[in-house]
Amino acid sequence: MRNSHLSLLPGLLTQLLLPLEAAAQKTSDCARWCPLNSRCVNATACRCSPGFTSSSGDVFTNHLENCDDIDECGPPLAVSCGKFADCQNTEGSFYCKCIPGYLLVSGAKAFRNESENTCQNVDECSSRPPVCHNSTVCVNTVGSYRCRCRRGWELKPGFQNKQMNTTCQEMSFPTWTEPPGIKSQGLSHFFKKVQVLRRDFKPALAQGTIQGLIEGVDKLLQTPQDLEALPRSEQHRVATNLLAGLEDVLRNISQALPNGTLTFSASAGTDLSLKVQEQGDRNVTLSLNQAKMLLSLDEVHESSDSGPAVVGLISTPGMAKLLAGAPLILDPKQQAVLREHKELLGEVSPVLLSVVVSAFVSNKDTQNLSSPVTFIFSHHSVTPGPRQKVFCVFWEHSQDGGGHWSTRGCRTAATGDANTTCQCSHLSSFAVLMAHSHVQEEDPVLAVITYVGLGLSLLCLLLAALTFLLCKAIQNTSTSLHLQLSICLFLAHLLFLTAIDQTKIKLLCAIIAGALHYLYLASFTWMLLDGLHLFLTARNLMVVNYSSVSRLMKRLMFPVGYGVPALIVAISAASRPSLYGTPTSCWLHPEKMFIWSFLGPVCVIISVNLVLFFMTLWILQSKLSSLNSDVSTLQNTRMLTFKATAQLVILGCTWCLGILQVGPAARVMAYLFTIINSLQGAFIFLVYCLLSQQVREQYRKWFRGVRKAKAESEKYTLSSRAVSDASTPNTILLTCPSLSMRERQSASGGGTEREGDTELEAGSRL
Repeated sequence: MRNSHLSLLPGLLTQLLLPLEAAAQKTSDCARWCPLNSRCVNATACRCSPGFTSSSGDVFTNHLENCDDIDECGPPLAVSCGKFADCQNTEGSFYCKCIPGYLLVSGAKAFRNESENTCQNVDECSSRPPVCHNSTVCVNTVGSYRCRCRRGWELKPGFQNKQMNTTCQEMSFPTWTEPPGIKSQGLSHFFKKVQVLRRDFKPALAQGTIQGLIEGVDKLLQTPQDLEALPRSEQHRVATNLLAGLEDVLRNISQALPNGTLTFSASAGTDLSLKVQEQGDRNVTLSLNQAKMLLSLDEVHESSDSGPAVVGLISTPGMAKLLAGAPLILDPKQQAVLREHKELLGEVSPVLLSVVVSAFVSNKDTQNLSSPVTFIFSHHSVTPGPRQKVFCVFWEHSQDGGGHWSTRGCRTAATGDANTTCQCSHLSSFAVLMAHSHVQEEDPVLAVITYVGLGLSLLCLLLAALTFLLCKAIQNTSTSLHLQLSICLFLAHLLFLTAIDQTKIKLLCAIIAGALHYLYLASFTWMLLDGLHLFLTARNLMVVNYSSVSRLMKRLMFPVGYGVPALIVAISAASRPSLYGTPTSCWLHPEKMFIWSFLGPVCVIISVNLVLFFMTLWILQSKLSSLNSDVSTLQNTRMLTFKATAQLVILGCTWCLGILQVGPAARVMAYLFTIINSLQGAFIFLVYCLLSQQVREQYRKWFRGVRKAKAESEKYTLSSRAVSDASTPNTILLTCPSLSMRERQSASGGGTEREGDTELEAGSRL
């Protein structure tokens, strides 16, 4: 029995070892080269683990391939986690989490798909410990929060408002100092009171500080004392300082006030109406005794989380004393309307109809509002006359600390006998003015004289320039100076005649004004060089050294004649480019004394020429007294004296008459200036051409040549050869009429000997 069991043992062992052999066989068939994040499929293939893939897919046979992570959060899969949540990819997987500022209702940190999304906003402002600094107020926002200064506090230097790290400090009274260079005891006393208010200021006592400030301004304006004795320009600087300083101080310390509408008054009529609110109606109306303002907080205040919105309206009736006589500058569109009706504002200062009011809000940037702010002014009853205009204006500050009334950004919506409605696209200090206008009446006689005179001058200047340019026999330094003077005056008069009133296109008008500025300055510069040359020529009659004059003038005339005017115009254009062109003409604007960029050099040149004239006259008088029998020299010196006098009259006194157009004699001076100046070219042609013996001789030769050619042409037949022969000398004669009679005959093909040598030599000497 025992042996029988032993006989069964080999079979049993065989049955037990068969599975092991199969497993060993199977293990030996698995691929041993499968990369990381994969498992073998068989001896030749591998499969990537879930969340990984290869370039060939999940199963691959290439030994060089790897299994890379699948980005379920990116395209093309882009797993959707729902609102207020982000997908986060991990190695071989992914998860969803709420964005910052949001949490799952369950409190869990992550979820797998959109159906599990329960993200909702977290109120960070209710968390403990507080997320904002104790000097700020926490404002919860969607998904985040902001910190803004508490009421009565202001930003600490180096921090920004409405940030998570915003830090503030207790509000202080803004710095307000008196304008420099103003000597006034009343003004100094006022600013001493301002310094006391600044020293004692506490945010909790803001109402008392504002009341004290209003009373101080009211007292200063009620009894201005020595302020009224100041020059107008200094009074305007004081007014600018008071308006800007009061507005800045009230804008800051009013933010410490509680919500609501507050009114502050003083005995002389200075009033302040304030409204402070964080929420509520965004349309605000503030009223004073003689003014009302309507605006929308949506236009001037950023948002409800920016802190309390402050809107203020100040009425300062006493400010009219300091603003009396202030100029008014119209908006370009209003200027264009007046030009269309040929109207101009009169020289009389505009009359202030209403009180001066200043409007401010907590936001300083109120220069370009998308919807206008409406002001309704009540004023004493007035009916504008036919030459009176009512304007809504604001006080525009200038760089020198002063200012002027301006209509830019404001329009008159409606006006009645006792009230005017204005709409403005910015906030500042406003008022209603009545300005006198007058119709720009053109004197038809002056217009005819100008056009006829300038037309004649253009013709004479052209003839003079051609004479100086084409006649070689008379060309020297003097004629070169006269040629350049004629060219500059010709171009200046031509541009003046054709383009002085081209004011529709502002840029073109500015270019025309600049060109006229340069051409007339160049004309006066050539006049100065001509006067200098005449003086040096007269002086050299005493020392007999004429060649040095010629060399000096040739070196200097072109750089000075064209370079100096170009430098003056370049400096003027760089400093005040906007003052080239006026509403009525393309010339220099009289504002800010800009006209003196032309009148200054002209006055200097006229003064220098006057000195040169008397010195030349003295030299010639000495020369004439020493001459006994030299008739030729006597005639030359007398001609020099005449030319010096004529040059001073033509090119100096004409512009002096233009400057003298003031007072009762203005009309007479206007006629004299127009007549003499419009005939300037005619006088130049008369003096330098017709009264010159050399030039007259050249003209006589030219006319004799023309008559001779005409007489000879009648002797020939109408054949083409005769016409050709007759045209040759005419061309030569027109080029330079200084040829002698025999030379003209030789040029015409006559082949005769030269005659008239004596005449030619005499012409050369002249």
